[in-house]
Parts: sequence; C-alpha cells; structure tokens
Amino acid sequence: MRQLPETDRDAIRLAQDPQFPRWLEQITATGGCAHPVHLTGSTTTLNGTTGEILHHYDTRTEPGERLLVRCCNRRATICPACSRLHAGDTYHLVRAGLLGGKNVPATVRQRPRLFVTLTAPSFGPVHRLGDVCRPRRDGGTCEHGRPLGCGTVHTPATGVVGQPLCPDCYDYTGHVLWHAHASKLWDRFVIDVRRRLASSAGLVQSHFAQHARLSFARVAEYQKRGAVHVHTVVRLDGPAGADDEPPVWATAELLTDAVRTSARRVLVHTPYSAAVGEIVLRWGSQIDVRTLRANGDGPDDDAVAAYVAKYVTKGASETGAGVDYPVTTWEDVESATVSEHVRALMRTCWRLGGLPEYVPLRLRGWTHTLGYRGHILTKSRAYSTTYAALRAERAHHMGHADTPDTVTERQWRYVGSGHSPGAALIAAGIADDLEESRRLGWEARQEGGGADTSSART
Repeated sequence: MRQLPETDRDAIRLAQDPQFPRWLEQITATGGCAHPVHLTGSTTTLNGTTGEILHHYDTRTEPGERLLVRCCNRRATICPACSRLHAGDTYHLVRAGLLGGKNVPATVRQRPRLFVTLTAPSFGPVHRLGDVCRPRRDGGTCEHGRPLGCGTVHTPATGVVGQPLCPDCYDYTGHVLWHAHASKLWDRFVIDVRRRLASSAGLVQSHFAQHARLSFARVAEYQKRGAVHVHTVVRLDGPAGADDEPPVWATAELLTDAVRTSARRVLVHTPYSAAVGEIVLRWGSQIDVRTLRANGDGPDDDAVAAYVAKYVTKGASETGAGVDYPVTTWEDVESATVSEHVRALMRTCWRLGGLPEYVPLRLRGWTHTLGYRGHILTKSRAYSTTYAALRAERAHHMGHADTPDTVTERQWRYVGSGHSPGAALIAAGIADDLEESRRLGWEARQEGGGADTSSART
C-alpha cells in the first residue's frame, strides 16, 4: 500500500484533533500567516477603580496551550499574508500624506508636492533592457578585451539584465560603499533642499524651520543591477507640519528647482582606507521629478501610494538583490542562491567589513542587503500617520484595544514559531481563500461604483 506524503499525513493528524476547529480559528485570525509566532501566557483586564476582574484569557485551554500571532514580516517571499497587510498599511500611510485622512487634513492635497526618483551612480556597464545594450558603432572593448555591448535586445524575462558586461571592470567596492552611505547621502540631500528653499525665499538658512517644513516619505528599491534607488513623495508644509499651511512663496516650481539642485550638489566622503583610498559618493545622473497636482494633471495620488506600497513588500529574491536573511559566515555567502554578480557584491561586503576603517559601517552584518543599511521605507515625522497608529486603529476596530478606566495585566512568553508541514499547507490555503475573498469584494465594489478601492490595490 502506497504511503501518503508527510505533509498529507500531518494535515490529516491535525484535522482529526478534537481542538482542530479552534486551531483553525487561530490560523484564520492570523490571515493564514506562514510563520506565526507561538506564545503562551495570559491577559487579565481589571476595573481600574475597583480592581474587579472584567475578563481573563489564558492559553491553557488553547490547542497545544499556545496562541498563534502574526509574524508581521513585510516580505512577500517570507510571508505573503503578512506582506499584504503591511502593503495595505503602507498604502494608507503614503496616501494620507497625499490626500489627507488618518488625522491628516485634506488640504495637504493643495500643497506643493513632488514624486521624486533618485538613483545610484554607474559602477560599470551592465546589460540593459531594449536596444541600449547594443555595441557602440566603433565596436569598442574594455581594457580586459570584452565588448562594450552584447548585441542583444533584452526582454524583461532575460536573466542577464543588470549583470555587468565585464565583471573585472565593475566597481564592486564603490557599489558596496555607496550602499553603506546611502542613508547619509539622503540626509544631506534633505538638509540641502531646505537650504536651497531658504536661499530662494530670501531667508536665513537657519530660520527655514520657522517658516516652512519639508515633509516626505521614501522607499528604497533595488534595481536589476543590485543598486538601490529611492522613490520619494516630498511635500512643503507650514512650520507646524500637515496642519499648517505653507508660506506664499512655497511653490512646486521652487521645490522642484531645490530638489534638482541638491541632488546634483550633495556628496559624501568615505573613510580613508589604505586599501581603497577615499571615495566621493553622489547620486546618479538619472533624476526624475514629477509634480503632483490636485487637479489630476500629473501622476495619480492613489497610483503613487500603491506603487510605493508594492515595493515595500518585495523580498530580495524578487529583486535579485541579496537574500532575505542575515549571513554570518563566508560559507553563507558562497552557498547563497544568487547570481554571480550579487555574490560578488556579497563577497565585497564581507571583505571590506573585515577592514578596521570600515568596522563602524557593519558591512558584514549587512552583507545580505549588499551593504545597504537603511530602512526600506522611512518618513519624516509630520508627513502623515504611523504604522503604530494604523495597527492601533485596526486593533480598536477589531475590539482588541484597551478601553478607558481599565487596567490590563499581560504575562506572555515566546515558545516557538512556524508551522508543521500539514499546518503550513492548511495556512496557505486559508491565506489564498482570504485573498480571493478580498479580490471578489473589490470587484463587487467596482461594479457597484464603490469609492474605496484602497484595500484591493495592495
């Protein structure tokens, strides 16, 4: 008799457990999370005045005496269910800064607003999409004798896109160090934009904060060549932020000029190294600045928010840049399932991370991200709401938030994570069912002329 696979046997075992219905409720509550966190403990809610116990919950009655909660990983390659939730939060966070809502006034839509893309510089010729990868008219070869073009018109499905035409010519050191300093380069860019705006308005640069505020939300995206570029929404407010109207001199044209000038001007010097020297790092020459207009003449606000949300959830394997987990040894670098170009970048991270002058950059700790040390999404404090506020709003909506005049005592302990093979199969099915239900709900609202399509966009 043919034996069932382990996954099927495990799924049958779970289904035959008397507590299977309750376990299924927990999995559904996590949205079909692929790597739930297992907790054990209790929560007691007391009347804040009398001390009377209003509610008590304990995991001793749960399947396996544990509660499953979401892993909350933003990467779709790690947990599709939680990444969709994170994408939805990101969409609302960015959208609120564009259109208002979530305690942000709707008047922000009338402010000077830009959608800006800043790129990394070139570190060497790479295979590109379309006819730009064709050889030069004079043929041309690099110093290693390799042609400066491959003569092929690449499609998006071509695996060679983003790979160096000559790996020996490619500046892997510059690439890694640019990643390591990208956040500092961004900080200097923002500071310089403020200074440009102040100078253009005839203000003393140090007095800019008394007249206006630069608000932004930015997301980092890996290109096919493994280099980060930045998409950002930039908005001009009054000095108090979103609740304050900007001064009369604050225009989209003035902001555009300041952004373009600063992107060309700012630079960062790397620490001096006897092995590498000192490198001057800048933004790339490809800078895209688009004005967001309230009358719809320009990029659509909802589309911009959805675009940013989409890239926040992408994992390393989707972008072809690094891996989704930290590497701790040279063997981890050598065994990673990546292209040779990405492996070369990871090797460079590891080697540079061993030099004393680069120890503060913690390059070995960031080898899995090719040296990039920044968050995927960051925003200024006054741009819009926060992830914490969105989670609190969701908890309140679901009835999980604390109520006034009560005291909640929590005692929880981590006891594990993940699923058994059969549980993973069932959870994936639940996640798919929930996503299909959301999709059908969105289609029904579209057919009925519903206005709120935000949840389906992400």
